[in-house]
Amino acid sequence: MSTVHDPMFDVRGKVALITGGSRGIGRATALQLAASGAKVVVSSRKQAACDEVVRQIETAGGEAIAIACHVGDRAGLEQMVAAVEEKWGGVDILVCNAATNPVYGSITKLSDEAFAKIMTVNVQSTIWLCNLVLPRMAERGGGTVIMMSSIAALRGTATIGTYGMSKAAEAALARNLAVEWGAQKIRVNAIAPGVVDTDFARELVNDPVRRAQMESRTPLRRFGKPEDIAGIVHFLACPASAYITGQVIVADGGETIG
Repeated sequence: MSTVHDPMFDVRGKVALITGGSRGIGRATALQLAASGAKVVVSSRKQAACDEVVRQIETAGGEAIAIACHVGDRAGLEQMVAAVEEKWGGVDILVCNAATNPVYGSITKLSDEAFAKIMTVNVQSTIWLCNLVLPRMAERGGGTVIMMSSIAALRGTATIGTYGMSKAAEAALARNLAVEWGAQKIRVNAIAPGVVDTDFARELVNDPVRRAQMESRTPLRRFGKPEDIAGIVHFLACPASAYITGQVIVADGGETIG
């Protein structure tokens, strides 16, 4: 059976680089874009985990490579981008998904070291990566950047406040880069997920009492799935969203309005 490709959602031949691509939202995004014809670069800290996602993509008939990289290491990012440019010429779709949240609780107890780690991994690394990728992306005729913010960026919290601050900064970064690079046909947007059933949120999703309470307050009565967010990434990466830039798209099952 022949496959019909809708040009509005076509990403065939595009090169997509996904950080944090070995599990959760990143893995679902890698599988989604590869299934839609993109050439995918799967990146995370552990090579074996990246290799496994690439095996899944190749088994399904897609094209992908795995590059282990800690986004907090600027030299590692430089090496990764250079390798992608050597392999495929550059990046058309950049998905900045890798993040960390090593602390829970009051900001009054936050150490300088923890603050620096959160801001380096969640914000500084995205700036580094964009500065490495976007000039070549512009030379290739444009492209898209999708950053992973959070609904924690939109409201106060007594438990993950610093993480929320970092994600608010990432949303602001998307707006600023959208202004800077729009004339070069580069669109930059962010997604603000609610709670998604992944290892990253395991302390919440594995607590049956807290989970039931939160799901009951969410209009869709469930937590998100990685595939829910991957679909939005695909939309923001393809021509269907050609007139959207500098935006933060909330995907939380209605939690913030419920």
